[in-house]
Amino acid sequence: MKNWISLLIVFFCATIFAQQTTFKFDFGGSRVKNGFIPITSTSKFDKKIGYGFMDISGLKSVDNGGNALKGDFITSDKPFYFSVAIPEGNYNIILNLGNSKGTSETTVRVENRRLMLNDVKTKKGEILEKQITVHVKDSIIRNQNGEKIGIVKLKPRETKYLHWDNLLTIEFNDKAPKICSVIIQPNQTAKTIYLTGDSTVVDAQYEPWASWGQMLPYFFVPNEVVIANYAESGETLKAFEDRHRIDKIWNKIKSGDYLFIQFGHNDQKAGNSTKSGYRKRLKEWIQKAKQLGAIPVLVTSMNRRVFDENNKIVNTLDDFPDAIRKIAREEKVDLIDLNALSKTLFEAMGPETAKKAFVHYPANSYLNQPNALADDTHFNPYGAYELAKCVVKSIVDQNLPLKKYISKNYKNFNPNKPDDVEKFHWPESVFMESLKPDGN
Repeated sequence: MKNWISLLIVFFCATIFAQQTTFKFDFGGSRVKNGFIPITSTSKFDKKIGYGFMDISGLKSVDNGGNALKGDFITSDKPFYFSVAIPEGNYNIILNLGNSKGTSETTVRVENRRLMLNDVKTKKGEILEKQITVHVKDSIIRNQNGEKIGIVKLKPRETKYLHWDNLLTIEFNDKAPKICSVIIQPNQTAKTIYLTGDSTVVDAQYEPWASWGQMLPYFFVPNEVVIANYAESGETLKAFEDRHRIDKIWNKIKSGDYLFIQFGHNDQKAGNSTKSGYRKRLKEWIQKAKQLGAIPVLVTSMNRRVFDENNKIVNTLDDFPDAIRKIAREEKVDLIDLNALSKTLFEAMGPETAKKAFVHYPANSYLNQPNALADDTHFNPYGAYELAKCVVKSIVDQNLPLKKYISKNYKNFNPNKPDDVEKFHWPESVFMESLKPDGN
């Protein structure tokens, strides 16, 4: 009887925790600030309590004394991941980073390598408070009463992703990450930018692959705007409907939210934009978004790395970019012409330098990678970062309403003068895979 009661208590506590939306974690040693949950180097994730580190090997708890919250921290010489079971929604996360008796250098990403804070350095004795805003999602489609009415049909590879797993996962990375505390609070007011698209937009989990969608959060002001990336490799407009990905968005999107739509790479396999039903579906999505009070924004697909004999980019996307431009005019919606911007960007790089923006690596550059990688469609983190800057540049240059939410992380960007790849900062995550993403 006692065992049954104990099991019921554990189940009840786990259920209550899973519904909890506000958390205060004190990272470090045994001293804990009142009202905070203690997190030490041995706090391995436990489903029963709903939080902890994915892997505790290499973690160190350091206590310098003094302030209970800021006088101690967790650090490691390799990337480490902290997960919390939490209902889907938008959340503000407040982080105290630094070392009360030393320096620190921290990069923060969430879920599938979604860039939030990049190379945050603190001086000796300095503790910096930083805020990020994160969208957490699951695969259940719910009505307004929260009742399950459907499910997103995930691909087998998606079951391993960190963004469909009913957890918020924070990646701490860089040369000397030092985390003093983490506070998680719901955000009910942020404008949500929903991203739809394919492998060139998706939050890619594995190095060395990356897409512009996972770099975009870095360039927006937290608390005001949150990026919700629903893109997936290999998807077309039709597949996005068939797998109920767009239904998930229709049941979540609010008046004043945004819907970014970028498809084309995979759609062209079904024929031109008319034959494939692309134009018809795209117009239906635009009308649906407008009916829900959301703001649709069309994004033309970026070019592949295909040059002619004069080092000019060759259009390999048939009539799709022009179709999107025409529909944007007809439906009177904003357009981000990433196709045109990427042409400028890649031609400025030239055929050889452009390889450094795509997944081009010799054999054995990564673990379990016996063959060379030479992909002229998919990007590495540097290429993805440059394309995200192109997206932001278009928002700023056109003076779109989202311009007022662009953060100071964005400096004026000229695709005719790409950033120096040698100066690009990207400490790699622990997740690596040589398998090419779906789609081309």
